[in-house]
Order: sequence, then structure tokens, then C-alpha cells
Amino acid sequence: MTWLALWVLGVGVMDLCRPTRPGWLVPVVGAVVLYGGALLAGLTAAADLVVLSASIIPLVLWWTASERAQGRRGRAHLLALGALLAGPLLLLGLSGWASTPGGPLARWLAWAELPFTGDGPVGGRALEHLLLVAALVVANVATANIVVRLVLVSVGALRPRNSGLAQPADRLRGGRLLGPMERLLILGLGLAGQLTAAGLVIGAKGLIRFPELQAKAKDGSTIDAVGIDEITEYFLIGSFVSWLVALGSLALTR
Repeated sequence: MTWLALWVLGVGVMDLCRPTRPGWLVPVVGAVVLYGGALLAGLTAAADLVVLSASIIPLVLWWTASERAQGRRGRAHLLALGALLAGPLLLLGLSGWASTPGGPLARWLAWAELPFTGDGPVGGRALEHLLLVAALVVANVATANIVVRLVLVSVGALRPRNSGLAQPADRLRGGRLLGPMERLLILGLGLAGQLTAAGLVIGAKGLIRFPELQAKAKDGSTIDAVGIDEITEYFLIGSFVSWLVALGSLALTR
């Protein structure tokens, strides 16, 4: 799982950098995070370097296809989602060859005595788990938002960016901020063993949004043919995809 953790961390940091860096530099950032994390975790064996180098292909493919998919509908959406799925499957399938994590990162964590590292030595499975949790937290901020948008556009619940048409999101604001917040809350509560509380977070979102949806349904108005049906479809599909990402992340940590 250490390979998977480093790859997800690279993708997550890369997606966080998308709005602030030139396009060609974004995948370079992801690769630097991937290789830098491997060196810090002591993953320097031949198998580690070969497999992590191969994982650069789906990482770059995810960035390229998802960038192309932002402005239009087409195969780029499926290609982007396929690359995001292929990377983890590749690394999980070959994870038996991974070295035991340790290195400078394990020594620093043992020296720092951070509260979440426990009392024992920080290495092996403990370090692997810490890296995976950190990677999933980062990925649930930006990468998950991109996944939700790609799914929404691919099923027609959201119009492609730069289409010049009104979006359901224009009438139901806050999703890009609420999505990461709820995913992190679900992931945090799940890691703390509070699965019931995580379920309450999911239910609370519906209760909060229901009055707004009901008001728009009674209003019956549309903006550029964006009515209550389109808004409800956007809300339901987007929410379920977001929850699946959070719950899937939680399952990986078990």
C-alpha cells in the first residue's frame, strides 16, 4: 500500500496545484512528490523505482485527459477516470514487491514524537498507514472534486465548462466547498471509529439542501432551461459520487 499512498499523494498535490501553476509544470510536481516521497520513505530498491516509474504513465494520463475533459464532453472523461482507476490497480496488484517503508521519514517521525504516531517505532505498516491517510486527505480535497465533475458532465447532469450555457451549479451554490468539507469530515469520523456520526453527516446534507430544492420546485422558474429537475439530478449524482469517494477512501485505510 505504500506505492499506492505515494501515487495518490502525487495525484492529490498535482490537482491542488492546477489553478496556480503553468500546465506543463503540474505533472512535474506530481512526479517530484512521488519520487521524493519514495526517497524519504526509503523505497529505493530496484522494484520500487521500476514500478513507481511505470506509475507515472497513468498519473500523466489522468492529468492530460482530465484537462481536456474540462471543456467538452467525449471520451476524455472515460479516459481520465480510467487512468485514475488503472494507477491504483497497477500498484495494488504489484504491491507484494514493495520494500518495507522506513528511511529518513520514519526516523524523523520517531524523533518528532507527534501525537498521532503512537509510542512504538514509526516504520513498516505504521508508516504505510500514515502515508496512506495523508494521501487520501489530500486527494479528497481537489482530486475528488474533479472526479465528481467528470462524472456529472459524462452523464449530462452538468454542462461542459466554457459551453456558454447556464449550469445547475449556478442555482445550487457551495458544492465545491461543501464537497471537500463533507468528505474530510466523513473520512475523519470513520478513522476515529465514529461510523454512525459519519452517516449523520450524509443525512445532514440532504436536510440542509431540501428546503432550497423545495423552494425552487415551488418557484417553477428556469434560467436558460435549468429547472428543478436538472438541479435535483445535479445534486443527487454529485452527492452520491462524493460520498462514494469518501467511503472508498475510508475502506482503503482498513
